[in-house]
Amino acid sequence: MATALKATLSSCRIPSLQSQPSLLLGLSRFSSKSDQYILKVGIPEFLSGVGKGVEAHVQKLEKEIGDFQKLLVTRTLKLKKLGLPCKHRKLILKYTHKYRLGLWRPRAEPVKS
Repeated sequence: MATALKATLSSCRIPSLQSQPSLLLGLSRFSSKSDQYILKVGIPEFLSGVGKGVEAHVQKLEKEIGDFQKLLVTRTLKLKKLGLPCKHRKLILKYTHKYRLGLWRPRAEPVKS
């Protein structure tokens, strides 16, 4: 049984990248070139990075929450009590979670649509 499995696996070898240069072309997306991100992130930079109308709440959030680190751990009920609409609360919570995990950062220049 084990020899049959080894024979099957050896027949399913992946071709090397040198023999197929077309595979190398697809790797250009994953280059080490870094995009321009904001180094010091505050509430205004974060909300403008999220976009979609959320940046209208900058003054309210700075006044009530004050600190960006506090915004990262703010729950939905606190945002609801501040009077933010549901769509904006969802966006803020989605992007704060991504930011905490290191999956998203606001860009220095806004993305052109």
